[in-house]
Amino acid sequence: MKYDIITLGGAVVDAFVEMDVAKKNGMLSFPADEKMLMKDLDFYTGGGGTNTAAAFSKMGLKTGCIAELGRDNNAEIILKELKKFNVDFLGTRGKEPTGFSVILTGRGKSRTILQKKGANETLSFRELNLSKLKTKWFYFSSSIGETLKTQKKLSSWARKRGIKIAYNPSSYLTKQGARNLRGLLRNVDVLILNKEEASDLVGKRSFSGLHALGPKIVCITDGANGNQASDGKKIYFVGARKIKVVERTGAGDAFASGFVACLIKTGKIEDAVRIGSLNAESVIKIRGAKNGLLGWGRARREMGKIKVKIGKL
Repeated sequence: MKYDIITLGGAVVDAFVEMDVAKKNGMLSFPADEKMLMKDLDFYTGGGGTNTAAAFSKMGLKTGCIAELGRDNNAEIILKELKKFNVDFLGTRGKEPTGFSVILTGRGKSRTILQKKGANETLSFRELNLSKLKTKWFYFSSSIGETLKTQKKLSSWARKRGIKIAYNPSSYLTKQGARNLRGLLRNVDVLILNKEEASDLVGKRSFSGLHALGPKIVCITDGANGNQASDGKKIYFVGARKIKVVERTGAGDAFASGFVACLIKTGKIEDAVRIGSLNAESVIKIRGAKNGLLGWGRARREMGKIKVKIGKL
């Protein structure tokens, strides 16, 4: 079977816990040795690998997802969700528990995320069934441990076969500097990261410095300040519209998947920054990283609402 895109990255169950606590001195604080009442509690699947896989499939792309899951109930929940989105699971089941996150939200939408990586950091290259990885694109979400090593090896394998790669690292990795990711970035076609992560890698050089690491297309997101992308010659900028934010978890995955999906379908960066922004806006209006994802038809219809400014690099 030939896929349009296969994702490789995190697969978790997220517990959203809403508490009546205020942010103070940059922290959400809880009294020790006491019980506290929760205002709300919800469970959803998450993780960059499954979030983007669901989004790509919703955009009409034939999609597979590589992740390592445990042999537990949370794994079954994730597999059921992937099936609902018509995503083929191409990953493995290991000894470690399936990844789990607790998103603690206080007043004013301030939040702290507690993560248990579990099986997410134990996927080895030798576990992959390479014969099943027939695809035009790979999308790598941020990974650590053995799974990061697997992404590096798979990027070289893919490059030899003409398979394109989109990559979205996180601050876990970018804070270590460009050296740790240099080999992987040489094989990447599309790099998507936020402003702080870009600064971690190349300082103030931004686009020119990131292109020099290998990626042909670079996209930098900056929250309320908007998003911009570069092809090495031009910069495409989209401002952020004012909308009511319910939950920001999954916004980065939604933007990245919308951006890459549009590139695959049209090859136009100008349209890709629009679609990515629309997808992110839709997701943050509702709790759960997969619940607000746009389909390709609706995204195309609404694309004209997003203005793009184009300038020279």
